[in-house]
Amino acid sequence: MAELVEKMTPAEFEQRLPEFFATGTGKISDDPRFEAFLTEHPDSAALVRDLQYIAAAASDLMNKEDIEPSDSVWQNIQSGLKSSSTTTDVLAAKPLDGI
Repeated sequence: MAELVEKMTPAEFEQRLPEFFATGTGKISDDPRFEAFLTEHPDSAALVRDLQYIAAAASDLMNKEDIEPSDSVWQNIQSGLKSSSTTTDVLAAKPLDGI
């Protein structure tokens, strides 16, 4: 595989990148099969780093426990809704002049 990768153009590498991510055993940037290619093609190396960063960030988002807002947040929402409801009731009860 390393010989095939070394002979690829950056465009070919980019087309096969999803396959490399799917079949890899870790980070592509740490995979010795891609070391020479990524050294010779810094734009491809930057793309791999960016995609690995995005994948790690997405994984972190998926692994976070659901965080519940504090009681004060819920109280503020409830107060805001009551305030909004009161304002709406007052406006609904007041006749519009000139219409």
